[in-house]
Amino acid sequence: MEGHSPPVPPLAAHGHLALSESELVDWGERFGRAARPPLVVAIAGELGAGKTTLARAICRGYGVPDEVTSPTFTLVHEYRGTRSPVYHLDLYRLKGQDDLANIGWDDIISSEALVLIEWPERAAELLPSDHVPILLQHLPDDPDRRLLYAGGHVGERKFGDHA
Repeated sequence: MEGHSPPVPPLAAHGHLALSESELVDWGERFGRAARPPLVVAIAGELGAGKTTLARAICRGYGVPDEVTSPTFTLVHEYRGTRSPVYHLDLYRLKGQDDLANIGWDDIISSEALVLIEWPERAAELLPSDHVPILLQHLPDDPDRRLLYAGGHVGERKFGDHA
């Protein structure tokens, strides 16, 4: 729709935030507490931007009691959250969309789960249209902070009433 901007998650009402690592963790934990399945979150950003740190914080807020680690070499980690399973994917090592079938992409994306995807650009148009896009960037003048952009095609039903 022309002139209509897509809804933004309640935790990023202004679309972007400049955050320290501890603030990023706090934001992620609050996001995790508010998230409702099924929900796909696409976390993009360059190496070292804080994608896994954010995914770990979202999992903690979502009620995952286990240690959350990067699935860089295994590609997919599955955790038990209090509301649903959580799938944490790292698509960095995939060569293209054809590799997604090998990790069970269709089953994961269609599950009643929280799905966190690092390097989502590898999936491109195979991402569901209602995914939550998050972008983390380094701030050139402040190496201790990250710029977080959040928003996009987010249905209000995907989030609880609290921030």
